[in-house]
Amino acid sequence: MNAIIDKVEKEFLKKNPADFRAGDVVRVDVEIIEGESRRIQAFEGVVISRRGHGIGTNFTVRKISFGVGVERTFPLHSPRIQGIKVLRSGKVRRAKLYYLRDLSGKAARIEEVTPSAAKTAAATTEPVAAA
Repeated sequence: MNAIIDKVEKEFLKKNPADFRAGDVVRVDVEIIEGESRRIQAFEGVVISRRGHGIGTNFTVRKISFGVGVERTFPLHSPRIQGIKVLRSGKVRRAKLYYLRDLSGKAARIEEVTPSAAKTAAATTEPVAAA
């Protein structure tokens, strides 16, 4: 039975979903339909959770808008999502960042991982072949 469901779901999965995780700052371009008009609206914030698998994968993005915390949960494979762009990668040690809800200002900052530092760390952890 699961094989049949997986086969049907496979048609609706996005081919190349964005590679991001909790702690990353992302810009999600969402298609908004108002009456007969359609437009793209960007929602930019920190990914505080990612859950599920397959067609049911969801992620939650949190931002501060005019001093008020706003969270929005998006289905990763939704046709309404036009694009996801990772603006910064965050250095976090857990998968769910719900504790950010209680923090504000400088306390809510997440340390950024620079791409060059990530490459250097990966290069130093590779095993050295014996001669």
